[in-house]
Amino acid sequence: MVHLPRRPERLALQAEEDETTFEGETLAALDRVYRFALQLTKDPADSDDLVQDTYLRAYRSRHQYRLGTNCAAWLFTICHNVWIQKSQRESRITTYENSELDEIASTRRHQNGVVDLALRRIMELPEFDEVLSRALTMLPEIYRTPVVIIDVEDQTYDAAATILNVPIGTVRSRLFRGRRLLQQHLIAYAQDAGLVMSGRAIARPA
Repeated sequence: MVHLPRRPERLALQAEEDETTFEGETLAALDRVYRFALQLTKDPADSDDLVQDTYLRAYRSRHQYRLGTNCAAWLFTICHNVWIQKSQRESRITTYENSELDEIASTRRHQNGVVDLALRRIMELPEFDEVLSRALTMLPEIYRTPVVIIDVEDQTYDAAATILNVPIGTVRSRLFRGRRLLQQHLIAYAQDAGLVMSGRAIARPA
């Protein structure tokens, strides 16, 4: 059986369909990429620039993307790489990792059952999303990013390791520390809000 070559117009149509699908998948992830960029930059204007650079690089590298796969994770990887290249903070990242380890090792709050109750009550607050967002911005970037990728954007450890270009063990370590620091900030808020006082969880009025 002889296989005839595709007609040029059919090839052009296929290329157009692939391009449309690529654009559809990347644009569908735009809000998530912006939210991720905002967690990196902490500034809306810088986030806009970072997202634009991310999508420009994604478009230039579209031949590397396989349609129907995890487009958000692919864009997160590009976004994070652009951010690292712009910020050039590798030496500062190492300093954060060492200093924050000492801080986390010195706290025992998370072992207290009262803390678990207080955290549940914080999650019941109407303003919880705002409280969580503020607490996330207080984390050093090296710990905030894994928390956002895994706990907020619901990506896997494998995806996070690819995005951050680090081993899975490093992702797990930084995520552990980031969650502990985040917990400390939430507990501090609970104390300021009167949900926790003198080692006891305060009952909220019905």
